[in-house]
Amino acid sequence: MGDTGGRQQCPRARSRARQESDPMPRLALYALAVCVLAVVAAVVSFVQGSWPVGVVWVLLTGVSSNMTWYYARRGRGGKPTAG
Repeated sequence: MGDTGGRQQCPRARSRARQESDPMPRLALYALAVCVLAVVAAVVSFVQGSWPVGVVWVLLTGVSSNMTWYYARRGRGGKPTAG
């Protein structure tokens, strides 16, 4: 009943605060992993001579790299780097 003066946060609020202070959000790391794997798959496809499949992997690399950039920038608060 009495207030001890200390503010306690629920575990969900603590994890949310920890996620906001991360240098790179988790979704950006996942998108980066997809990007790297897509580059590897594209190289393997081109080496094996399957260029149409390689082109699809290159397109997926472009999409995932844009997602990585977007989520990383959103995690930093969207601050412009030069202005």
